[in-house]
Amino acid sequence: MCRCESREACPRYVVPFEAAPAQLSGLRRAVRSQLGCWGASAVAEEAELIATELGANVIKHVGRDVAASLVLELRKGRVRLEVHDRSRVLPASSAEACAESDECGRGLHLIAAIACDWGSARTATGKLVWCELSLKPAGRQERLGRAAAVLSAYCQPSSTLGLDPASLDETVTDVITDLLHWLAVQGGDPEGALGRAQMHYEAEAA
Repeated sequence: MCRCESREACPRYVVPFEAAPAQLSGLRRAVRSQLGCWGASAVAEEAELIATELGANVIKHVGRDVAASLVLELRKGRVRLEVHDRSRVLPASSAEACAESDECGRGLHLIAAIACDWGSARTATGKLVWCELSLKPAGRQERLGRAAAVLSAYCQPSSTLGLDPASLDETVTDVITDLLHWLAVQGGDPEGALGRAQMHYEAEAA
């Protein structure tokens, strides 16, 4: 059962769950609903993606049906997401380490690209993996930085800086195609997402 802990400086929302694929859609709904209550719907899509990836990592690396919990916190200018589980094995502790490690997985590459910051820590009963999303509108430089981080995950060990325009076009197409496949598997609307992305791009480019 979800519970909301009212704190004067830091509203906190806790969602216990069992690590199973069927639970992930419930996590996404809980995230979107709570962010809407907080007036933070602008980052709902990113937060849903992160919650899904963190939950999927528990299934993959800790085990199916183990007890875990998702924690949302509303901080000044940011939303923080944490997933707690009972394993004490930590993932790569920085975006740089993640970019260099095959063990990190594409899920954490995406998290490192989307989030302002992320990391992990051991707790008394296991560990938590956390990340933070900015509530400020993303500027052009922020979007470019996130795009470069995602592309670096696809191009390892080569750098995106060394790719010719044709290769970059092909890599970007691969990224978009993979994301659309992922969205379809999660029950989303790939055509709608692609259309919204095009609208956002055209509006911001103008």
